[in-house]
Amino acid sequence: MLAPFRGIRYARDRVSGIANVTSPPYDVISGGILENLRAADPHNVVRLILPGEDAGASQAAASLLREWLSAGVLIRDRMPALYLYEQADEASSWLQRGIISLVRLGPPETAGILPHEGVMPGLVADRKALMAATRANLEPIFLIYDREGAGTRPDEAGPTTTEIIDHVAAEHTPIVSITTEDGVNHRLWRLGHPDEQDAILADLAGRRALIADGHHRYAAYLDLQADKRASGLGAGPWDYGLAFLVDSDAYPPRLGPIHRVLPGLPPERAAELAKAAFTVQDLPAGSGLAGALKCLAAAGREGTAFLLAGGPVEAPGFWLLSQPDPVQVAASMPAGASASWQRLDASVMQQLLIGRLWGITDSERDVLINHDAADAVRAATSTGATAVICNPPSFDAVIQIAAEGERVPRKSTSFGPKPRTGLILRTFGPAD
Repeated sequence: MLAPFRGIRYARDRVSGIANVTSPPYDVISGGILENLRAADPHNVVRLILPGEDAGASQAAASLLREWLSAGVLIRDRMPALYLYEQADEASSWLQRGIISLVRLGPPETAGILPHEGVMPGLVADRKALMAATRANLEPIFLIYDREGAGTRPDEAGPTTTEIIDHVAAEHTPIVSITTEDGVNHRLWRLGHPDEQDAILADLAGRRALIADGHHRYAAYLDLQADKRASGLGAGPWDYGLAFLVDSDAYPPRLGPIHRVLPGLPPERAAELAKAAFTVQDLPAGSGLAGALKCLAAAGREGTAFLLAGGPVEAPGFWLLSQPDPVQVAASMPAGASASWQRLDASVMQQLLIGRLWGITDSERDVLINHDAADAVRAATSTGATAVICNPPSFDAVIQIAAEGERVPRKSTSFGPKPRTGLILRTFGPAD
């Protein structure tokens, strides 16, 4: 179930530019990017979503949010609305459109929202603390839905959500139109007309949606809701969370890999241990990351494969791992895991390579996450660690696993393009 809300947006005349106060999602921001965002404008939303790791960081973010609202840096729409959000990259010829709305929270069988990825309790607790302190959803989760069930729509049913938003994008002027530093154009429209809202709510009612990005935030939504109900508050605004919903048939998402960095594990040692279950090829010196990635992609077309990287900063070494021993793969898997789950590269990496061969337990401290292969290699070479570079997972495999109620290992999928943070916020305080 969806619901309109009173969106909160930046006031153009109070900031240096809307592009300067937005950011990527919190979990893909590294140290260098963080500093650039903070320097872009003193009101950049990154000061809210990544306020620091001190004990009082969440409360500091809450105070800052209240200050910006009071000063008119952030303004609240007078009436509830749905929002059409578009991302476009002319250089790459891709376009994505969807609806930013509130979604009702609950278990998959009632709310229709399907997680597909495991979470780490520490990250969930961090996001929950920030939501509880700010009483806000500072960035939407990313949901994708398909046309399943559309054939049961009655003949007199109104237009689909995609038809509505495509018409609005073609005929109406957006309330926000910016280009960010990565060359992506972002446009936002306010859908306040009751007929538009009713048609969209009717079209999306009863559909199921897959969480493409934001598993930790969604888990935090649910935990916060449980806390409110346990305290005796009953139903309230905490029964809804902010989401960006995209029709995956009209705007197919891009699915990329997420890589690992293993601190304290030298790459030569990692490659040697991997030989117990993989064919390990030491790639020629001078291959470079681009050449190594081509080898990884080619090996991935034949089955599970990984690329190890590390060594000197000026001349990293690369090792190609392929053809894992099926007997050892099966022996490393948890009881009850489906065949689809066991075939995932991420499962083989977590269970066989990292857990069985390297003897490392997956944790936020011992297995670091990186969305960019080049960044992962730099992190490994600068610290004496090993980077594990992966191929993208199969979209169909992820959907199948989610539909069966399983979840892939944490941080295994990177759906994109992800929504830009700071274009629209939502608060749920007493006055909202």
